[in-house]
Amino acid sequence: MALDQSFVGRTYPPTPAYEVGREKIREFAEAVGDAHPAYVDVDAARALGHPDVIAPPTFVFSITYRAAGEVVQDPQLGLDYSRVVHGDQKFTYVRPVRAGDRLTVTSTIEGIKSLAGNDIVDIRGDVHDESGELVVSALTKLVARAAEEA
Repeated sequence: MALDQSFVGRTYPPTPAYEVGREKIREFAEAVGDAHPAYVDVDAARALGHPDVIAPPTFVFSITYRAAGEVVQDPQLGLDYSRVVHGDQKFTYVRPVRAGDRLTVTSTIEGIKSLAGNDIVDIRGDVHDESGELVVSALTKLVARAAEEA
C-alpha cells in the first residue's frame, strides 16, 4: 500500500541534545579508517582554524539516522520497517561538527513516492548546535521494498 503523500512536509520535534566528544570522534575516525590529524589532535585542528578536533563528514549519520527513526516509527505513516533498506545518504555542511558541540536533529519528510511497488521516503535531518545555528543537513533515502506476492 502506497504511503500517504500528505506526510510530505511533516516535521518532527527536535531530538534531545547529543554531546559530541573527542573520544567518540577518534573512535569513529578509526572505525572508518580516516587518519586525518584534525580528527584526533587539537593542535592540528586549531592549525586549520577550528577551536577543537573536528569529526569526519559521515560522523553525523549516527545521530541523524536515529532521528529519522522517529519518522519511521510513526504509526500514522504506516511504513513497514521490516522491509526498509537504506537507499542513499547526502550531507550539506555549513561547518564541521566539532568536539563540544551539543547537537539536536529536526527531521522533516521531504518526499514520498512509489516506484514498482516500493515506497521511497526522503527524510531531511537538520542538525543544529545549542545556539540554534544550522551545522549540517542530512538527506536520508529509505526504500521499503514491495511485499512479495504469494
